[in-house]
Amino acid sequence: MIPIKEKNDIISKFRIHDTDTGSSDVQIAVLSEEIGRLAGHLEKHPKDNHSRRGLLKMVAQRKKLLTYLSRENEGRYQVVIKKLGLKK
Repeated sequence: MIPIKEKNDIISKFRIHDTDTGSSDVQIAVLSEEIGRLAGHLEKHPKDNHSRRGLLKMVAQRKKLLTYLSRENEGRYQVVIKKLGLKK
């Protein structure tokens, strides 16, 4: 889990307007942070298959959101993948 302060920082970087907490941009950024943390956990604990399943679900969810964002708004999609350093 991401600490609340760090999650709020991520939300403030990626939000579209002042009260935005659930847009695709924000969800992708939060999922990317959680994926990074869980990947680090799995390096220390390679046999933790329950966490691995959760990681795979998060990666799939992020991919769905990225596909949706690229279909709906190509400009915002490009900005998000550039800020997060994702390959596409």
